[in-house]
Amino acid sequence: MKNLFKLSTLFFAILVIASCGKQERSSSTGWAYNDQKWGGFEKKDYQGQVTGPNLVLIEGGTFSMGQTEQDVMFEWNNVARRVTVSSFYMDETEVSNIDYKEYLYWLSRVFGETYPEVLTNAKPDTLVWREELAYNEPFVETYFRHPSYDNYPVVGVNWLQANEYAQWRTDRVNEMVLIEKGILNTNAEQKDEDNFNTEAYLLGQYEGSVKKNLKDLKTGGERSVSFEDGILLPSYRLPTESEWEYAALALVGNQATDKDELITDKRIYPWDGNTVRQRVRNRDQGKILANFKRGAGDYMGMAGHLNDHAHITSPVREFMPNDFGLFNMAGNVSEWTMDLYRPMTSLTLRDVENQDLNPYRGGKFEEKVLDENGIPVEKDSLGRIRYQYVKDDDVATRENYKRGQVYNYLDGDEDSEVMYNYGKTTLVSDKARVYKGGSWTDRAYWMSPGTRRFKEEDKSDRSLGFRCAMTRTGGPTGNEDTGGNHFKFKRKTTKRRYK
Repeated sequence: MKNLFKLSTLFFAILVIASCGKQERSSSTGWAYNDQKWGGFEKKDYQGQVTGPNLVLIEGGTFSMGQTEQDVMFEWNNVARRVTVSSFYMDETEVSNIDYKEYLYWLSRVFGETYPEVLTNAKPDTLVWREELAYNEPFVETYFRHPSYDNYPVVGVNWLQANEYAQWRTDRVNEMVLIEKGILNTNAEQKDEDNFNTEAYLLGQYEGSVKKNLKDLKTGGERSVSFEDGILLPSYRLPTESEWEYAALALVGNQATDKDELITDKRIYPWDGNTVRQRVRNRDQGKILANFKRGAGDYMGMAGHLNDHAHITSPVREFMPNDFGLFNMAGNVSEWTMDLYRPMTSLTLRDVENQDLNPYRGGKFEEKVLDENGIPVEKDSLGRIRYQYVKDDDVATRENYKRGQVYNYLDGDEDSEVMYNYGKTTLVSDKARVYKGGSWTDRAYWMSPGTRRFKEEDKSDRSLGFRCAMTRTGGPTGNEDTGGNHFKFKRKTTKRRYK
């Protein structure tokens, strides 16, 4: 019996070794993947995009974007239309003061001695708290700096600063990815241009403190991580207006079943019902669901029975998250989006009606600055790859787009019926950026995800913050994507023998 068991074990081990020795081959050429003897072409064992810090996967889909309720402001700038949003990731919370202070600390440590203006330009404007006829002066000094407000949303950050933060965050997260994979060592001595930048690293213009690089199957040596490895994450960025609105509504919670394309109810707010109080009959019934201004002079209710427990902002994880798991998609602070502001009228929609997948206005196409050999030039003094805007003449022969800067495309340019005369007939300019969601200073009307306002990209406010988003690569439902309910044709394959 013992001998039989030993033979069985030996046979099983032989099978394992034999199966491990099989090489996956190209279905089009028959050549083996991942073998230096066969040329070293690599096929990755890719398990899918990992979820970055504080992000939540937002499964994309179709929805009615725009204002579907009464337009009490009579702006008529947001006609409803059906669009589809691709899957993406969204920050679970607004960016907090402690998050932004970490950013400023890094800038001070890396650029503070040589380029102090970088730190100065990144600081939030704390004077947004100052008013002529109110005593809010203490917030000028305390709201951002005091630890009491560490977990409160950062305010006083303009659109340009928010984009800079997102770019910095991308690099810090990807640097940590490489550290945790044992490729780079932790390096807190980075200074000036010698700091980890994702693009510079991928282009070979930053090496860092290498712990152990990947094996190079082409040469037999080693190499740094490449874009094709799929190890580094896409960029953190601001969400587009369509992404933000879709994520805020979270209509995934109102599907009849998980098998039907049926939404049982529309939503006015990021929760069900037409009230701002909890309707479910439990111990939380009747509680306020967001931080907003209930009425004139009423920011938090009466002593002994405060309604939202916040005279100004509240911590970023207060109140119940929506059905995507996102906190404060209504109230607390309004949030920047990527989009350039233009009124979405029936006239506008007539011209852009085909742009119903990931609609976005604000494109200003860029390209890397290349030398005479087509190689990116040396990075700049802050360690970043140099870019330049695409000129119209450079894309004259293209079929899919004809302009490098499309801020006013079909709305405000010579090809449209509308022209914007900033400062005379309108306040809409090429610096106007959309922000969404009500804040602690707003009435309930502005908490509807369909409402929209704008502010100049270099301006900030005490009631305006932001959260980041990230593009999803691969299947829309996550790394365990099973293909949904659509019919999938499975091709029968025959095994070929190779001598």
